[in-house]
Amino acid sequence: MNWLFLFFAFMIGISNTVQSGVNAQLRESFNNPILAAITSFFVGFVVLLIAFACFNQNPVPSLSEIKQVPWTRFMGGVLGAFYVMTVIFIIRDIGPANMICLVVAGQMIAAMTIDHFGFQGFAPHQITLPRIAGAVLLVAGVYLILKN
Repeated sequence: MNWLFLFFAFMIGISNTVQSGVNAQLRESFNNPILAAITSFFVGFVVLLIAFACFNQNPVPSLSEIKQVPWTRFMGGVLGAFYVMTVIFIIRDIGPANMICLVVAGQMIAAMTIDHFGFQGFAPHQITLPRIAGAVLLVAGVYLILKN
């Protein structure tokens, strides 16, 4: 397993948690949760445009090629907007630890389901007793953290 990839996955968890707090602060600054989400996505869009201009080595698909892409493959943006908007609305009320615990529990259940059935083109990875035990321990940890 590539340790650099594992490190980046860990860093995603840190950045995801910090992003939640920053976006909540932006909401307070603007006094508008939707404008905060739009601003967050706009800044991210600008960063991605710069990265694209500096590092992209792949051909850009034509408009006719883009039209052939199934609509479901564009749902990532919808799901990203759902995530950011929901976090902006709830993080101040439930706190970052509770929010991230619930997010991770939901991610684990979804990931194990996707793995088990090979959804979205992933290679199937059967749900085994050790995986179930890990999920149960994760949910138990979520319960203990939320119980505080």
